[in-house]
Amino acid sequence: MPGIDKLPIEETLEDSPQTRSLLGVFEEDTAAISSYFSQLFKAMQRIYDAQNELSAATHLTSKLLKDYEKQRFPLGGDDEVMSSTLQQFSKVIDELSSCHAVLSTQLADAMMFPITQFQERDLREIVILKEVFQISSDDHDAAINRYSRLSKRKENEKVKNEVMEDVYTSRKKQHETIMHYFASLNMLQYKKKIALLEPLLGYMQAQISFFKLGSENLTQQWEEFLTNIGTSVQNVRREMDSDAEATDQAIQDLKAASDPLYMPDPDPNKIPVNRNLTRKAGYLNTRNKTGLVSFTWERQYFFTQGGNLMSQSRGDVAGGLVMDIDNCSVMAVDCEDRRFCFQITAFDGKKAVILQAESRKDCEEWIATINNISKRIYLSENPEEIAARVNQSALEAVTPSPSFQQRHESFRPSTQGRPKTGRSGSQCSAGSESPALSSLSLDSLVAPDTPIQFDIISPVSEEHTSQAKSGAQGRTNPFGESGGSKSEESEDSILHQLFIVRFLGSMEVKATESTDVIYETMRQILAARAIHNIFRMTESHLLVTCECLKLIDPQTQVTRLRFPLSSVALCASHQENKRLFGFVLKTAGGRVDGRPVTVCYVFESNNDGEKICDSVGLAKQIALHSERDRKATQKRRELDKAKEKQQEQLDKQKQIEKDLEEQSRLIAASSRPGQPAADGQFLVLSNSQSEDSDAGEEGQKKGESEA
Repeated sequence: MPGIDKLPIEETLEDSPQTRSLLGVFEEDTAAISSYFSQLFKAMQRIYDAQNELSAATHLTSKLLKDYEKQRFPLGGDDEVMSSTLQQFSKVIDELSSCHAVLSTQLADAMMFPITQFQERDLREIVILKEVFQISSDDHDAAINRYSRLSKRKENEKVKNEVMEDVYTSRKKQHETIMHYFASLNMLQYKKKIALLEPLLGYMQAQISFFKLGSENLTQQWEEFLTNIGTSVQNVRREMDSDAEATDQAIQDLKAASDPLYMPDPDPNKIPVNRNLTRKAGYLNTRNKTGLVSFTWERQYFFTQGGNLMSQSRGDVAGGLVMDIDNCSVMAVDCEDRRFCFQITAFDGKKAVILQAESRKDCEEWIATINNISKRIYLSENPEEIAARVNQSALEAVTPSPSFQQRHESFRPSTQGRPKTGRSGSQCSAGSESPALSSLSLDSLVAPDTPIQFDIISPVSEEHTSQAKSGAQGRTNPFGESGGSKSEESEDSILHQLFIVRFLGSMEVKATESTDVIYETMRQILAARAIHNIFRMTESHLLVTCECLKLIDPQTQVTRLRFPLSSVALCASHQENKRLFGFVLKTAGGRVDGRPVTVCYVFESNNDGEKICDSVGLAKQIALHSERDRKATQKRRELDKAKEKQQEQLDKQKQIEKDLEEQSRLIAASSRPGQPAADGQFLVLSNSQSEDSDAGEEGQKKGESEA
């Protein structure tokens, strides 16, 4: 090393300006050393703190990796491969944590201790000596100043001795202080080199020891393990990159495909309505009643789950049940303040919900979906296929099928004299073409150009006709209810069953021999409803008795329609959708082409349609047996009356015989002239008595001949 500059200690007593100037240079150097070492100390302190933090963080990382298998993640929590891999990493990192702890201890001993000693001991000693030197120098200057002011005229030995003693003491103190101060400044030149190199040496030795310890712990086995993990990470990264590319492409495709869906009310020609859904979800506005006539609308997320309609607000963990939509009814409704509204009514009619969709398409899809769920199509194996088949059969009602027309072309009458009809020859909605339908044309089942009635219209029945003709005998109920005798008969009826039904429609038909006419009527009515978007249905209570079928208003209990049981010709349910049923009614109000008018009524029920048909069949059987019993009773009564009449005739005949005997006796007695009677008197017969006797003889002969 080059030579070290020193302060001359031998010149401290003289304390010349040159010495003081040189001292100032050393003091500036000391200030620079103090500033530099202060920054170096902070840097090394950061290294030490970082190493301690690294050691603690490494230990915490090892602990967290060890606890990974105890965690319960919602996604991918049971990955055993990842758990075992992290356990191995935990062991390695735990060993590294121990190495880092050793490194922290070595840095504290070999790096931080020397520089801390230099900061707190050596530099602080220089600062203290400088302050002491400054004080002693000031005391010496003050003593010299007092000594210089001693008067030469009047000398006071005592004062002079005190001043001289003060000068001696202050000069000695200054000399000793400045010598120690100069010595410390000279030693500082050595100490600064030691304090600069020793921490660096300790730092490098600690790092070398750390790396040696790490190389001993990281064996070949760990190197192979890390190589395998690196390969796995690269594979995962490549998979992630490919997935990211696929995701970007999917996002672009979805953006292009979803562009028409951004409009709240899209064009139905571009995006057709899907009527084959059995599940649907989306945001709807639900109407809540807040007062007598006030309502509020709330936007919620609705979705179907099986046969239930669920709703869920934002922030809710799960959805809540709104209502059971099995066997429910749904229809579009008009609201004063909202568009695209529809109403869902529960099967028992006690609960109804009004919802608003975002568009007409969304509204129609919700109505179609709930209709499909209400028919329990979702319980089948292929619900969408069955729903598509039902909707396809509805569309075929207005789309002519060439195969069917060619098949029945030979059976169709000439169409020159009448206009063409819009009916198709597709198969009925029962799903398969029946043998009877394959040999008959549609005109043989359904009257051509017959309008479909979607509202309940009271038929012209025989009872109503008789009531209209005999208006003076009794007043007709304008609501279609029958008189008191009919209600009493219904109450006294053996069978009395009530069903909840919804009227779908009715139309005039021709054939009444086969149930195919009911299937064809169902197909045409459902097709017309689907084409014209008619979803409103009138709900009624169907009362089945042994005398008649009644449609009763569920709210007012007014009888809307009354069908005499004797006029019901056919009754059948749909072959696939068992909730649909219909019956053919022969009305007595008029005749067309010499035949009575027959009308087919189609209904949808909450129960199985076959049960209603069985109930109607049971009612007809009970009515038949009742009629037979009535006729047998009437015949028995007629026989009893005939016997009574015959007995009366026999009694009359006996009475006549008695009268004849009496008259014969009297005649015999009168044939003896002049002979007195038993009482001594004579019996004289007049002309009238003789005539009566002759008449009695003739009656006796007549009675004998009759007997």
